[in-house]
Amino acid sequence: MVCCSCKRKFSGRTHALPDKNDLLLDSVSEALEDLADYIAEKFEGFAVAVSFQQDQLCVVVPRENLVKVMTALRDDKEINMHQLIDVTAVDFPDRAKRFEVVYHLLSVRHNHRVRVKVLVNDDELVPSMVELFSSAGWFEREVFDMYGIYFEDHPDLRRILTDYGFEGHPQRKDFPLTGYKEVRYDETQKRVVYEPVKLTQDFRKFDNLSPWEGMVDVMLPGDEKATKPEHGYRGENKGK
Repeated sequence: MVCCSCKRKFSGRTHALPDKNDLLLDSVSEALEDLADYIAEKFEGFAVAVSFQQDQLCVVVPRENLVKVMTALRDDKEINMHQLIDVTAVDFPDRAKRFEVVYHLLSVRHNHRVRVKVLVNDDELVPSMVELFSSAGWFEREVFDMYGIYFEDHPDLRRILTDYGFEGHPQRKDFPLTGYKEVRYDETQKRVVYEPVKLTQDFRKFDNLSPWEGMVDVMLPGDEKATKPEHGYRGENKGK
């Protein structure tokens, strides 16, 4: 059984009666801890990992069990995650499983949020959630466009933010800052054309000291009329 290592936090205040907002936060925290325990027990045979990350309930699910777990999170009355509010991804090039696909679920009824993660390689397909959550359609298209992650059985998996002829996926860590091609409108051809990237200036490395950082106790015209501060520049009397 997957254990949920959750530690309850106490404010440590010394006044006798707790603040009403503290009571609300404590009750939400306890409810989330109960939900974490419930999810860990319910999906004991699905190899899920339940934890808290930055006070967010996180459930890591194997790719092959994603559809079953997401269906149960939606349909179980104790969980009731009926809204998929976002799908995104994170690129970790040095990991064996390079990408984390992240689903953000919301239960309006219970006022809970759950973050579901699935780890995949470059060549692995992720089951589409469109049949379970209609909002997944555009979310998954964005993840495909930005990261090149393919969603199996998606009804319309095409780019949504970049051009049709765009090369590469901009949110990957190995994507060059300049991109591969630049787009411009050609007056002669009267159409948009794609060309190799032409930089108007070389890349600059900002690892040197700015000239402004080297300026100390500089008096500008009119500063002699200003009130002398107690701290900092004090003109000719500095240090006296």
